[in-house]
Amino acid sequence: MGMAATTAKIWTLDELHSLPDDGNKYELIHGELFVTPPPTDYHETTAARLTRLLDPFVAANGLGFVYRPRAVMRLQGSEVEPDLMVRTAHPRPEKDWNKAPKPSLIVEILSEYTRRRDRVQKKSFYLEAGVEYWIVDPETRAITVARPGEPERVEREAMSWTPVGVSATLILGFADIFG
Repeated sequence: MGMAATTAKIWTLDELHSLPDDGNKYELIHGELFVTPPPTDYHETTAARLTRLLDPFVAANGLGFVYRPRAVMRLQGSEVEPDLMVRTAHPRPEKDWNKAPKPSLIVEILSEYTRRRDRVQKKSFYLEAGVEYWIVDPETRAITVARPGEPERVEREAMSWTPVGVSATLILGFADIFG
């Protein structure tokens, strides 16, 4: 498996969409192309566990849906494919990602290929967009929580999530996330 790669060229969404469907994930942030090989079983198991924990809370509190990869966030010529995102649902889903609502939460699960990108470029992009961002680190069994305008915090045993506009709080135990 190769390392995630970046290029010096300034890419456009049209060029991004012309790339082959070869099993890699292609993302574009402010003209910079990021290529990531397929995720590991551990990465996807962590994502599945988080989905299992988030989904009932999201549904019960009218927050929309928990979206998995292949769902994108597109903003100002950038397009990313988060590991998980929570965003409102519409009775008729949009046919164009440009018109899709902005997520309320984005979760990225670190891997050896994405560690720097998730902590630097993606974090900056998500915070600029006004989105709460969790960086899940299976290696250290920690979750970094970044919210626009607030100090970043690192949780190591459990964490709570109270989305904006919701009075309920979800408590996440790390044994349930990391196994």
